[in-house]
Amino acid sequence: MTCWSDMAYDALEHITSFLPLTDHHRFSAVCKNWRLVAKQRHSPAPQLPWLVLGDEPGTGKRKFYNLSEDKHYAMDIPELYGRYICGSSHGWLVAIDIKITGILINPFTREFYELPLLSHFNSGLHSRSVFENALMDYRNVAGHCIEDFQVSIVQKAILSHDPKKRPDFMLMILVGSIGTPAFWKPGDSSWTVIRVRVSEIKDVIYFDQHFHFVTNHNRLLFLDFQPDPKMHDIRSPRISLRLPTPQSYLVNYFGNLLLVERWNRLCIKKRYYKTYFNILRLDFEKKKVYRSKTIGEAAIFLGTNDSIVINPNELVPGCKYKCKTKSIYFTDDGMGIFNTSEKTFSAFYSPEIHHTLVGAPIWFTPNPW
Repeated sequence: MTCWSDMAYDALEHITSFLPLTDHHRFSAVCKNWRLVAKQRHSPAPQLPWLVLGDEPGTGKRKFYNLSEDKHYAMDIPELYGRYICGSSHGWLVAIDIKITGILINPFTREFYELPLLSHFNSGLHSRSVFENALMDYRNVAGHCIEDFQVSIVQKAILSHDPKKRPDFMLMILVGSIGTPAFWKPGDSSWTVIRVRVSEIKDVIYFDQHFHFVTNHNRLLFLDFQPDPKMHDIRSPRISLRLPTPQSYLVNYFGNLLLVERWNRLCIKKRYYKTYFNILRLDFEKKKVYRSKTIGEAAIFLGTNDSIVINPNELVPGCKYKCKTKSIYFTDDGMGIFNTSEKTFSAFYSPEIHHTLVGAPIWFTPNPW
């Protein structure tokens, strides 16, 4: 009778192609031969994103929530001690501390880049007046000190490419209350700030070889690096908007660019705000905007992360049945699932997962290789 540890390498390699990340690690713990197979650079099967949470009280370990398993994991990552996660992209995290020092790190491989210092409130990335106003506003929040808000000065951070695959990657951040863009690339000693005359930038995405941005009035822009970095308006298609959106998200939906608007509607009789989403598909060739009632069978994960789109049919069975199709999973300013077909809400998280003033949970796609 053949021993499990003597299974052929090809057969073991085939098995690993069906395993999500956690099962991949369990596979490697069976025996020496299986561990050797697991250590090869075979990516785990497609899986649902994880949530990055705060530090575990008393240990400083970073907590993660595996949506597929409905299970928490605590990882000892000293580089993240006391840091606020302000971005998630390609399996890497961007984190800053109260001194406004930053790090770009892959929490599974522990590879990291130290980022240049972000200037303080009264100098650097914005005009002095903008920072002074921001500082004054923050200090007026009852019960909270300036350190609580220093760590949330970066509203979003995304990568152009996976640093493991493209060493010439760029990191783009949105800074301060109006989301001023600034970028860094390996070898730079400081951030390059992009000056743009807009009231507020709400989101950024790397799409079709350019960074694209959307403002709170749904004005679309893209950044051209030749010959020098310069922001340009996307004049067509135009999106009509009467009021500024509380939040807009740019999503790469299988090669098409979506603009997802998040609104809060006041229900006067019941005295609460009801959240709902509008979905717009941008057709640059026909110069038109199409309103979509649903997102099809996919699932979209939105927040301060680089927007994630999942095709449930590509997931392994254990993950597939955990994924709610036609749905938007959201984390910032409240958490939940919005079914775009039925226009209903549901929860996806345990009651113990909650928001704090400084930073909401953020979606993250593990990238261990």
